[in-house]
Amino acid sequence: MVYLDNAATTGHKPEGVIRAVNFALKNYSSNPGRGTYGVSQASAEMIYNCRAKIKRLFNCSSEDRVVFTNNCTEAANFVIKGVDIGRNHVIASSLEHNAVARPLRTIEKSGAQVEFAEVIFDDDGATVRSFERLIRPNTRLVICTHASNVTGHILPIKEIGEMCFKNNIPFAVDAAQTAGVVPIDMQKMHIDYLCVAPHKGLYSPMGVGILIAEKDLPKTVIEGGTGTESANIEQPLDFPERMESGTVNVPAIAGVSAGIDFINRVGLEKIYAYELMLAQRFYKRLKDIPGIKIYTPYPKALATVPTISFNFEGALSSDVAVFLSERNIAVRSGLHCSPMAHKRIGTLDDGTVRVCFSYFNTEYDVEIILRVLRSYKRLLKN
Repeated sequence: MVYLDNAATTGHKPEGVIRAVNFALKNYSSNPGRGTYGVSQASAEMIYNCRAKIKRLFNCSSEDRVVFTNNCTEAANFVIKGVDIGRNHVIASSLEHNAVARPLRTIEKSGAQVEFAEVIFDDDGATVRSFERLIRPNTRLVICTHASNVTGHILPIKEIGEMCFKNNIPFAVDAAQTAGVVPIDMQKMHIDYLCVAPHKGLYSPMGVGILIAEKDLPKTVIEGGTGTESANIEQPLDFPERMESGTVNVPAIAGVSAGIDFINRVGLEKIYAYELMLAQRFYKRLKDIPGIKIYTPYPKALATVPTISFNFEGALSSDVAVFLSERNIAVRSGLHCSPMAHKRIGTLDDGTVRVCFSYFNTEYDVEIILRVLRSYKRLLKN
């Protein structure tokens, strides 16, 4: 199969990740740190070491601020519902995934004031000003995607973070499309909360997410057993236990750890450069196919992730995806759980066909999908 749906989850996992997950299933099958016996302690040590790797990768202040969740969506919910916004004000971007847009809608129903800053695709300064114009005295949070999962456009996170820092507003970033793909430095970017989908850019299994919380979260979404302060019926205040109720996904966390090892060994810059090269190669040839409309700008370094959305004139995006699937090529069609982004680019009715490359794709994969798309064009013409 030519797998090109890597914006949803990386289809190929490094062998080291697979080995690490298998090892964890055989050797770490115990509740980490909640027993005095060796397997429990070994499991806890592996998890701590993974937190330390995450700390170094994203330059957060402490391993204790690294929280394991069930997925990136849960991490975003923890932030949006945990900051205690009440009837105050929140700003997000016009490209948000439903992982952010839906919990914002929920708190809006409870009285929060939510506004969306327009993202200007060809002008980062104008995008920052869109956010700045919306700031109010009662703004309690700015949250936005780092890169759109529809267009691949990377937002000026560093500049938005500096704006938040100057105005003493907590800043949260949905890094589902960028963590492990482009550099993220929480200190330099003034990011207070980082939400990560490790099964994408960190090559881990599904079923685990990461929330890095530099600032506390007054409200919790889930409470329960943490293995600490067991005599206390109140949820602990200390991180990460405050946000980690119940047993964490030990095998998946082992996969996260091995995925970060892979990134460190190959090099983040090398991975991104290769993925961008594939996206550029595809883009250049795609635009020469008659009847193709591309909604992604030409992929440029640190301006886009390797994601390209397009449509055939006169064809449904789902029909194109089915045609490709029948020829063993995996892409994603429709709205990609991001109706806001599709409204922004004018494709809300039918969505788009989305292609996203990973480090494990090849130039031959590019040639195959282009060949099939040309055959689809001939089919349409006839």
